Amino acid sequence: MAGGRRSTLTLAAFAAPCLPLAAFGLPLTISLPHYYSETLGLQVSAVGLAFLLVRLVDIGFDPIFGTILDRTRWSFGRFKGWMAVSTPILMLAIYMLFMAKPGVTTGYLWFWLIVVYFGYSIAVLSHTSWAAKLTTDYHERSRIYAFWQTGNVIGMIMILAMPLVLSLITKGIGQEGILHGQGWFIVLLLPAMVAVNLIRVPEPKPIESVARDEAGALVSGNATLADYFRLLKRPTVVRILAADLLTGLAPGVAGTLFFFYFMRVKQFSFLESSALLLVYFVAAIFGAMIWTRLAKRMGKAKALIAACVTYAVVQFAVVTLPAGNFWLATPFLIAAGIPYSAGALLLRSMMADYGDEERLNSGVDRTGLLFAILTGTVKIGSALAVTSLILLGALGFDAAHAANSTPLSMTGLQALYAFAPGIVGLLAAAVMIGYPLTEEKHAEILRQLGDRDGVLPPVVPEDVAGTDPNVANPAVT
Repeated sequence: MAGGRRSTLTLAAFAAPCLPLAAFGLPLTISLPHYYSETLGLQVSAVGLAFLLVRLVDIGFDPIFGTILDRTRWSFGRFKGWMAVSTPILMLAIYMLFMAKPGVTTGYLWFWLIVVYFGYSIAVLSHTSWAAKLTTDYHERSRIYAFWQTGNVIGMIMILAMPLVLSLITKGIGQEGILHGQGWFIVLLLPAMVAVNLIRVPEPKPIESVARDEAGALVSGNATLADYFRLLKRPTVVRILAADLLTGLAPGVAGTLFFFYFMRVKQFSFLESSALLLVYFVAAIFGAMIWTRLAKRMGKAKALIAACVTYAVVQFAVVTLPAGNFWLATPFLIAAGIPYSAGALLLRSMMADYGDEERLNSGVDRTGLLFAILTGTVKIGSALAVTSLILLGALGFDAAHAANSTPLSMTGLQALYAFAPGIVGLLAAAVMIGYPLTEEKHAEILRQLGDRDGVLPPVVPEDVAGTDPNVANPAVT
């Protein structure tokens, strides 16, 4: 059982793969659908359908891989091993998606989306599950996932800054050249950051299962797909999943429609829109710090409620922005960006806490399955967000030629971008009211686990000089 505080350097190294993974994840949901429909000439509805259905197919991969992850016992480390496996898969698929040329078919898009989503699932599920095992401390988990989320946001900022940088370096570069540059950046950054992660960050040894049946007899602790569906019935898990779905869906819809909204409705250029999105994510870095500290004061659930309400209010207000006024739009994007990180970091910390409760009740470590479930809600939210493109297409929206879009589709664009995400944010806040797994209850769970395992939850000083005491001290592994 790992406990105590990890050093800043260790957590920075742990978050390193987030940079390329998030740098890829942002264009995957925002730029690539726009590129394949507007630049490569595929129908916007066909692109939206491809991203939707492939994402839904990929959801079925998560419980299968979750069971594999919980069964893995490699000497190198179960999480480290799978992170290494995912890297070459992602590098190849990202290259093929970003370097596509005019004339590609929807079949090409379908195939490489399937490959990239599978590789992405392996990487993200291994990484987030690993984070849950770096400590058992209630507040330290929020800090770990804050580093994780900050790494994600920095990765998004890096990819968003590239159009501005490339435009300064290369005069006249178009959207296609910018996307190709982003693709090369991700492909080269990914193996370097994964290497830093694997070399610098320890992986605590798994605690062997002590699963028992209803009669009290010892049974196999191997994860199965049946366990996946049993976990879906846990009331606490249901709350976390519902909140995660909603907090991912709201910015997912806004993100999918961001460039269409700010370029078509608010009359900003592509570079101006990219700069505003950059402002949004810079604010999200500070938001991660804010919500982590607020969670320490008032609890994770209440901090998440505050973030969701803040997001909804700001999202409703965005319709009041005058067209073309960049400097007036900037404070709105800052206010909208601050709540962005709250859902991702707090809900993963809460799921890690529930993993301790599940191990206490079942005697089995189900970390892989629990985070497979959580990864599934992210994918469902992303898939549902892309349906906004299908709806816009049905309303008569033309992604390639603005003059051909119907007035009804432009009204629908404004409603889908501003009002729908705000309403979803309020629903997410409602889900968290009365959340049961408090800091006090979690402390009691750790006490009981310590009694059963024969190890008290340790208080470990911050690791220094590259030596992690959670590895050196056998009492905490």
